[in-house]
Amino acid sequence: MQAPVVYITRIETFSACHRLHSLQLDEQENKAVFGKCNNPYGHGHNYKVEVTLKGPVDPVTGMVMNIVDLKVFMQKAIMETLDHRNIDKDVPYFKDKVSTTENLAVFIWNELQKHLPANLLFEVKIHETEKNVVYYRGDFQ
Repeated sequence: MQAPVVYITRIETFSACHRLHSLQLDEQENKAVFGKCNNPYGHGHNYKVEVTLKGPVDPVTGMVMNIVDLKVFMQKAIMETLDHRNIDKDVPYFKDKVSTTENLAVFIWNELQKHLPANLLFEVKIHETEKNVVYYRGDFQ
């Protein structure tokens, strides 16, 4: 009999600032596209990140993954890299990328993939605000 496939999710929150600004646009275009989010001094968010894994329940442990291990991986991939940081200045990935929540979701996915066993990561969901949510499920889902 095949093990049931279950989804597990862990949530973390972090605070960071950024400025929406594209090096491929001039100042006027950046202001037109990004509005107040293009403020040269940046702005901040209290992001909520939901990381969902999908996998078979291990018949011995009864778990897809030990949630403590997932917590450690999220600490390394998300909290140590992004919490209380200026995303544009402190995270090299964003040197030439606009720090949109879409790009942030891809970044977090890629960072988590470095730590997690293969084929477990299902979704990264980021709540930038109560009303703005982005999710990413990798390139092939």
